[in-house]
Amino acid sequence: MSDLQEDPLALAAAVLAAQPFNAVVGARVTAFGDGAAELVLDIEERHRQQFGVVHGGVLAYLADNVLTFAAGSALGPDVLTGGVSVDYLRAARSGRLRAAASVAHHSRSHAVVTGEIWHEPADGEPRLCALARGTVFSTAARSAS
Repeated sequence: MSDLQEDPLALAAAVLAAQPFNAVVGARVTAFGDGAAELVLDIEERHRQQFGVVHGGVLAYLADNVLTFAAGSALGPDVLTGGVSVDYLRAARSGRLRAAASVAHHSRSHAVVTGEIWHEPADGEPRLCALARGTVFSTAARSAS
């Protein structure tokens, strides 16, 4: 575990790998630290709904996780999402999704985090796909009080 403690990105990757649902989705953490995080997802057939676009639940999953990872980098590893809102701006069909989030404000007990999900098609410019905002609570702060 000491190697993971010395490498925050490796620790974040281990936390994401420990989520059984992520084995279904297949997201990867590519940045973690200083109140920010980034996840990427290669779009596959399993991520699409009946009209061929990425299902909103996949975007919501990315939003929830990237917001919570960003908050965890500021609050510590013992965090839980208190709420997430996602505004869907445009559909994505192929290529990759990149979700990035940063802490807008935090105290000892919680953080308010904002994020963006970008659609990166193989044959075009990245386009903003969704905006997210959430509140994340430190469970360590609650158990200490």
